[in-house]
Amino acid sequence: QVQLVESGGGLVQAGGSLRISCAASGRAFSTYAMGWFRQAPGKEREFVAVISASGGYTSYADSVKGRFTISRYNAKSTVYLQMSSLKPEDTAIYYCAARHGTSYVAHDYTYWGQGTQVTVSS
Repeated sequence: QVQLVESGGGLVQAGGSLRISCAASGRAFSTYAMGWFRQAPGKEREFVAVISASGGYTSYADSVKGRFTISRYNAKSTVYLQMSSLKPEDTAIYYCAARHGTSYVAHDYTYWGQGTQVTVSS
């Protein structure tokens, strides 16, 4: 069992930066791949980024590639999403999720956090 808690969301101006975090509790965080997803009002939840259990593999949605960076610190059971050059269309609730093995598909993930709101003003 893994519990996930996101933090660090907020309001930022377009072009700005923000780092959100996801702290995990429970067993064996270092065995889980971690994904970030987001959901804007009236839209489906979409893949943002994923990092493998070791941190050696990362992948991003085309819409955030070059602007967002996913990382993890297994000693602190935490995964991060550094977001730069933010755009109003990045406004969404951001969720972290955990599973064994990387995936870009939301319903593949076993554990989810409650989400953190990111709002980008124009």
